[in-house]
This record gives sequence, structure tokens and C-alpha cells, in this order.
Amino acid sequence: MEDPQTPITLTDKAAEKILEIRDAQGVGAEQVLRFAVRGGGCAGFSNEMYFDDPNPDIDQRFNVKGVEISIDSMSLMYLAGTEIDYVETPMSSGFKFNNPNVKSTCGCGSSFST
Repeated sequence: MEDPQTPITLTDKAAEKILEIRDAQGVGAEQVLRFAVRGGGCAGFSNEMYFDDPNPDIDQRFNVKGVEISIDSMSLMYLAGTEIDYVETPMSSGFKFNNPNVKSTCGCGSSFST
């Protein structure tokens, strides 16, 4: 069941792709998809997402469209209100973070500042 208080949203396409990747990689049922914001990159911060074991001491957990998500409290400050989409173009494909807290991004789009 989806958590109505989730601070991020996934488009249908993103949720579908995440579940496809999880199944293809053989990720265990006990693992969650971790979203994190880390210092670094040319603009100051960068987004990370990867499958990981949950850490109940620092994580908040949410279920969004069948995807179990963990976000640490520091990252949650930067990710609140973010929509994650999966975009495919003739030149590239990947996850896109539509974050209303971002004030600027670097030229390549892989890091941001708030």
C-alpha cells in the first residue's frame, strides 16, 4: 500500500523501470531503493539512488507505487517534493529528478545547488 505522506513521487514509468531493474539484478526482498543527496559535483550536491539494506536508525521508509524507498533525514530535507521520472530519448535514457528545491544545476546536469 502506498504511503500518503511520502515526500517524493515516482511517475508510473519510473516505478516500472525501478521494478524491472530490481528484478533483473536479483535484488533481495529485504532491500530497499535508497535515495540520497551527497555533497559534491560542480554545483554542490548530487543525487544518488541504489538498492541497499535499510538502516532503521537513520532512514524514513515509504512505499511508492510498489517500490520500497528509504531516505535518510539529511537527504529528506533536499528531496522533499521531488518527482522522479524515467525518460527515454534517441540520445539517452535515465532517471530525472524534478526537484522544486533546486536553484541551479551544473552544465552537465548531474549536480545541483539549493
